[in-house]
Amino acid sequence: MTATGHAVIGTIIAAKISNPYLAIPLAIASHVAADMIPHWDTATNREKKGKQRVLVETLFDIAIGFVISYVILVIFFPMTNPMYALFMILVAQSFDWLMAPYYFFNIRFFPFVWAYKMQKKFDSELDKPWGIVTQVAMVLLLLLLAHLF
Repeated sequence: MTATGHAVIGTIIAAKISNPYLAIPLAIASHVAADMIPHWDTATNREKKGKQRVLVETLFDIAIGFVISYVILVIFFPMTNPMYALFMILVAQSFDWLMAPYYFFNIRFFPFVWAYKMQKKFDSELDKPWGIVTQVAMVLLLLLLAHLF
């Protein structure tokens, strides 16, 4: 899933669950669950793109995710603490943040290698357009349910 998708899910978790003892494990689990759904992300077709292009696209994706999450907070969940939401976004994206040093810079410290290998066990890629459709549909459904309930 894109960083944007994980960010929106983290935002929804922050808006609906104010107890971090519940929200943190849920945000981590949401990453695994979301990545199990066939999806497109910036690393799809990475062999053809190369690491530099994947890195640029990923940084753009991260920025878009923060902007969209902020807009969602302002429009749908204005009572949510923005710093708490930011924290939940980072937790929801945590596997990606942990694997990035290994993937992009070949840093072979334990947590980075572990996160990369762990993520590969549950990551389910699907190329465009359907890989985008699946995650947009899922995120919109979650947003709708969160707003209604």
